[in-house]
Amino acid sequence: MPLKILGVIPARYASSRFPGKALVSIGGKTMLQHVWERASQARYLTGVVIATDDERIRDAALAFRARVVMTRSDHASGTDRVAEAASASDAAIFVNIQGDEPMIDPDAIDAAVLGLLNDDDVPMSTLKKRIDNPRDVTDPNVVKVVTGRSGNAIYFSRSPIPYVRDPEETVIQYKHIGLYVYRRDFLLAYPDLQVGPLEQAERLEQLRALENGFTIRVTETEHESLGVDTPADWRTVAALYEKMTATITG
Repeated sequence: MPLKILGVIPARYASSRFPGKALVSIGGKTMLQHVWERASQARYLTGVVIATDDERIRDAALAFRARVVMTRSDHASGTDRVAEAASASDAAIFVNIQGDEPMIDPDAIDAAVLGLLNDDDVPMSTLKKRIDNPRDVTDPNVVKVVTGRSGNAIYFSRSPIPYVRDPEETVIQYKHIGLYVYRRDFLLAYPDLQVGPLEQAERLEQLRALENGFTIRVTETEHESLGVDTPADWRTVAALYEKMTATITG
């Protein structure tokens, strides 16, 4: 029997910085539909579901024939929402696909899945990308990651890591791409793991796994992450999408 790998897109309406952003239009489709369509192209996913607590998002998702799971409204994070959706599924592996990245590449999803499939001892995997823009190194909104020789995460931070003491020394630095893959048992236990001081300080939920002694496999990708957190981000992504569409049709 083939391994069931379910992609879950957590989507809520009440975003603090951009309410209703899941339903904003990009090229005539909602951002949520763009994410769902791209995730549905990933080769290793056997299904994709949208997890939400809002009827407006549910209705929009059903309009483009997506599967929808209604979840509680009191979840503290997207991972908690994905875990609730996972509890109602018999899949063995779950992929947490951010609902605010309308240009996510299906190959990036597959790369993260393979990072988990290639090692039975790894409970969780994610992605990193080489930083090309020097400003990203000091931008606290760009999460950085450092890994060991095994490819496992050592730490995630909003600060520059590693700190380059000698300015003449060249060090490759990586940003974290917020796409997560979990084994079922680990995901269901994740919401009950103790929140530690590192997660509290950085406000990065992936640190919960590290603080509790779990391994996170990190796979490098060349695919860029373009998240929409603000109306300005939306305008930027919408303009880029329009430009890409014009290039393809021209």
